[in-house]
Amino acid sequence: MKLFYHYCPAGFSNCYILGTDFPDPGAIIIDPGIMDSEILSIIEDNNLSINGIFITHDHSHHVRGLKTFMRIYNAEIFAVNPVVLEQKTTIVKDGDQINIGSIRIEVISVPGHSADSAVFKIGRFLFTGDAMSAGLVGSTASSYATMTQERALRSKIFSMPGDYTILPGHGPPSSLEAERRFNYGLHTNEKFNNTRQIIDFTD
Repeated sequence: MKLFYHYCPAGFSNCYILGTDFPDPGAIIIDPGIMDSEILSIIEDNNLSINGIFITHDHSHHVRGLKTFMRIYNAEIFAVNPVVLEQKTTIVKDGDQINIGSIRIEVISVPGHSADSAVFKIGRFLFTGDAMSAGLVGSTASSYATMTQERALRSKIFSMPGDYTILPGHGPPSSLEAERRFNYGLHTNEKFNNTRQIIDFTD
């Protein structure tokens, strides 16, 4: 597999293109935050056939380029939400496995940063969107969302055996082993949960 990275300055976000040559040539794009000449050059110069678009979550700086992209290429959109930027999608859910040519994508639902947040596991890569980045977990709008996200990350991501490359929606790549040891957001919540007092109002 060939992995191409593109930085989208409008939203300070990361877009990824993953392609294969053998046995079935094809490619997917993850989070098209912008559609510009640089992304077009990556696709055309490498003779990539984009067959799938995967959306980690429906926030504008990760999907802004979707409409332009769909005017140029005929690709299937995969997302937790049924519609993204007025584009109909193929709905995915936790545990789904999708084959695009020889690329196998596993869907892992991690709600919290947004209700539709998903991680895409492809080989030894984890495309985490905004659920987790280097040293941090996703921002949330409530304590309930924080708890929901933390549970999902611990039970579905951090519990994975072995190491993986973390490719987030913002910032540099990391590794799952590094995040297990040093993720500030995860360990801050852990410290809080271990030290908070529980007040019993029952008789």
